[in-house]
Amino acid sequence: MNCKCGCENYKDEKLENILQKYNQDKGNLIQILNEVQVQYGYIPKYVQKRISEYLDMPMAEVYGVITFYARFTLKPKGRYNIAVCLGTACFVKGSEKILDKVKEKLGIDVGETTEDGKFSIEATRCIGACGLAPVFTINDEVYGKATPEMVDKILDKYINE
Repeated sequence: MNCKCGCENYKDEKLENILQKYNQDKGNLIQILNEVQVQYGYIPKYVQKRISEYLDMPMAEVYGVITFYARFTLKPKGRYNIAVCLGTACFVKGSEKILDKVKEKLGIDVGETTEDGKFSIEATRCIGACGLAPVFTINDEVYGKATPEMVDKILDKYINE
């Protein structure tokens, strides 16, 4: 019980509690992955291994489902997850410039997390705030009618926390 690398001796109580909610039917995979994503913020390799054992399915199949759905991630996200909407309304109103500014300011690309674990960036499709286009979010906070200058000011606030 000393590592999270997938060693057979390791038991993760949080994971075991999630698994115990479901019978060992392969049809429960997505529900289990959803709960894991919420609990951990991503789906670690040792968790994938344990799920594959629990559901008696190849780990490659579990991995395939994780990588198919955009909701799931294999990497931990930053404390502040920045999502820039690239849906039609936002894109037409310049969300690509917003995304470029965020990447420039943080020195990372989409799908990456800063070395300090503070920020991560994702490009999303419509988030349902088209009237505020272009839009980006930081965790659950929505920023509408965004401009590159606005991004600078908002990110400075988070950087200096």
